[in-house]
Amino acid sequence: MKGKNPNTKTCGDELYLIDTYAWVEYFIGSERGKEVKKIIDDEDNTIVTPECCLAEIKGWCIRENQDFEELYSVVRKISDIECILTQDWLGAASLRSEMRKTKKDFGMMDALILAQQKRMGCRVVSGDPHFKGLKNVILV
Repeated sequence: MKGKNPNTKTCGDELYLIDTYAWVEYFIGSERGKEVKKIIDDEDNTIVTPECCLAEIKGWCIRENQDFEELYSVVRKISDIECILTQDWLGAASLRSEMRKTKKDFGMMDALILAQQKRMGCRVVSGDPHFKGLKNVILV
C-alpha cells in the first residue's frame, strides 16, 4: 500500500490496472468510459497504467489525430505508470501460450497486462473481449 501522493490517485485500498481500451473509452467519454470514470473517481481506488499501454495510447492518438501529450498528462495525473519487469515479460510468454489454447489471437500486450495483474494482485479494467471470463477483470 502506497502513501498518499498529491499528484496521483495512488492512495486507495483497491488496486485497478487500466488498460488501453479502457483509457480510450474514458477519453472519448463513451458509456463505457463513464464506467471507467467511476472507478477512477472513487477515492478508495488506486489506479495504475502499464507502460506498454502508453505506446498503444500514442498509436490511437496518431490514428485519431488526438494530442498525445495532453492525454499522456491526464494518464500521469490520474495513475501511476507501472514499469514492465523482466518477470512480467517471462510470465507473459507463459500466459500467452496458455491463453492461445482457447483464444487463438491472444496477443503479447494482453499477456503483459495479465502478468502485471498477477504480480500486483489487482483488478484489470478493460473492454477487450480477450479478457472476457477472466478472474479479477472488470469488462466495461
